[in-house]
Amino acid sequence: MDGQRYTPGGPAALLIQASERLLSKASQADMPAPDEAAARIIELQEVLRAHNEAYHTHDAPIITDAGYDQLLALLRRWEDAYPTYQHADSPTQRVGSAPLDRFEKVAHPEALLSLSNAFNAEDIHAWYERCLRGLGPEAAPPEISVELKLDGLAVALTYEDGRLVQAATRGDGQVGEGILANARTIRSIPWKLTTESPPRTIEVRGEVYMRKSAFAQMNARLAARGEKTFANPRNGAAGSLRQLDSQITASRPLTFTAYGIGPATPAPASSLPTTQDALLAYLDALGFVPNPHAAVLRTPEEAVAYCTRWIDRRPSLDYEIDGVVLKINAFAARETLGQIAHAPRWAIAYKFPAQEAQTTLLDIGISVGRTGVIKPEAVLAPVSIGGVTVQRATLHNEDYITTRDIRIGDRVTVKRAGDVIPAVIGPVRAARTTPLEPWQMPSECPACGSALHRDAEEADVYCRSSDCPAQFVRQLEHFASRDALDIEGMGSKLAEQLAASGTVRHLGGIFHLSVGDLLALEGFAQKKAENLVAGIAASKVRPPERLLFALGIRHVGKTVAETLIDHFLDIRDLVAASEEAIMAVPGVGPQIASSIVSWYGVAENRRLIDELADLGMTLRREAVVASADQQPLQGETAVLTGTLPTLSRAEAAARIKAAGGTVTGSVSKATTILVAGEKAGSKLTKAAALGIRILDEAALLAWIDSGIRPD
Repeated sequence: MDGQRYTPGGPAALLIQASERLLSKASQADMPAPDEAAARIIELQEVLRAHNEAYHTHDAPIITDAGYDQLLALLRRWEDAYPTYQHADSPTQRVGSAPLDRFEKVAHPEALLSLSNAFNAEDIHAWYERCLRGLGPEAAPPEISVELKLDGLAVALTYEDGRLVQAATRGDGQVGEGILANARTIRSIPWKLTTESPPRTIEVRGEVYMRKSAFAQMNARLAARGEKTFANPRNGAAGSLRQLDSQITASRPLTFTAYGIGPATPAPASSLPTTQDALLAYLDALGFVPNPHAAVLRTPEEAVAYCTRWIDRRPSLDYEIDGVVLKINAFAARETLGQIAHAPRWAIAYKFPAQEAQTTLLDIGISVGRTGVIKPEAVLAPVSIGGVTVQRATLHNEDYITTRDIRIGDRVTVKRAGDVIPAVIGPVRAARTTPLEPWQMPSECPACGSALHRDAEEADVYCRSSDCPAQFVRQLEHFASRDALDIEGMGSKLAEQLAASGTVRHLGGIFHLSVGDLLALEGFAQKKAENLVAGIAASKVRPPERLLFALGIRHVGKTVAETLIDHFLDIRDLVAASEEAIMAVPGVGPQIASSIVSWYGVAENRRLIDELADLGMTLRREAVVASADQQPLQGETAVLTGTLPTLSRAEAAARIKAAGGTVTGSVSKATTILVAGEKAGSKLTKAAALGIRILDEAALLAWIDSGIRPD
């Protein structure tokens, strides 16, 4: 024997080490020598029993489903080679683990069998060929019923005269845990069957699970109350169903889907279905909800296509599935095929490629996004998930790490679903055998050294510096965009060139660009360079609300920028104002005010404002003041809609107010003027219906300048 041998009741770390060592044997197709066979098989049986107990009894698995399947397949291979050591209590002959002592033990009237596994098209074809041989040469090729394999907890429900009288978990397949009080709290489990002539007795089998959306909401509620959260929907379902207090179960969002029946005694006037598709329709008639994605197929090729199709469609579901169950559709054929010790011959479970794996968290790195958001990133020991080697995975944010107590050096579970970026699900707590330091978010930006900021209502941490190189490309692109300074010719590609070459290192630097600087970049000729320099110079006269928007302050969009300049007139007065003063502006809340104050609190951003002022940028809008006898809009209430040809909405509002009018945001009976521009919408329709005076920009300005009301 190589390595340290795991013994029953030993430390979890030894179980993990033994599992990894045995998995290496599986990948090497290792076969023990005769003199080692007994010891190796016994150890592998003990390891699998320990994993069974962790998964079924304690709802705390410490190995992935894929890893367990590999170990079980290895044990079957060894026991097939050395049948003397295949005992009746071997994990290959039993299902699950013993029930918890705290629940009443319920003997199943008929064993709840497990399923053999298929991992590829060859396995499915081989299973179907075995069924053909078992049915004999005279039998017609059987149809195949396919259903999605939900990742939940198997439950058997017993009804007498149509009323629910017992509910039990799978347990070890022979004896389960009585959970009747808890099952009665699940709304999708009927207390009384809906058919008029129910069987005298019937056992309905299915899966209790939790939808992904409901699971996320439940975890959020638990976290808000400071209670322990669940690692995944299956753990949430298992932990919720196996509560001594059924009121707790009732508060959890559990769902039941039926897929089969056990022993049944039909009523005199009724008969039971004879095929799987008829059975699902029968269960629906009884008041249950079978999975809607079941189908009946004619060939194993169709079954392979169905399974393959669901590999990609899997993330679109609101519940977890880990494979597809294939069954011979006709019950008569099932009777002929029979079963082996632990599984029926007429069914098999196609298991999807692994989406989860376990590996070591080597480090937690920090990345800076283009908006300044700080994201922790897991640096992992390389691990293969679904055929892809993963070395990095997201950790979402600071709270995600701290609430799950993820620490550098932990053994962690990593999930990769479809094309989604791999994510660390959580640590394998049992594998943490030595103290590890809790992780802390750094206080300074790793790219520029500026202090990091986190708003009270947000989970993410941000770098506010306008000089941060990690976010500079995106800032430069936004600064020059159409709704900001509208510098023609400065798109994302040029922004990347300027940043990568070091030609521009901060936003104000674009105003120092020369024709020579641009000619040194790829793709620039003389005329193109001259046009861009001219476009940059022209952008200096853009109105202050567009410059404010161009700065990229979080939560300050185009409309908010117009509102703020309409109130403060000068960008310098705005950014130097207190949160209270900013919140005094109608329509501006604490999130916007806090963001502006935090942005200006960064030294680099204050220097940028000073530099823009020195460059002659338009930071101030001059107020238009009219004398008392020059207020032709006195008493008028105006609404602006659509895009005006020359004025921004804030500029037009300022002109109206200076002429004595009032500007509101919505059309009502009090509205007297609607100023409509291009793409005016529902406000124009409503104003026309109310008979309100409708003007374009030219008519409005003519009224203000001449003092003559238009006809």
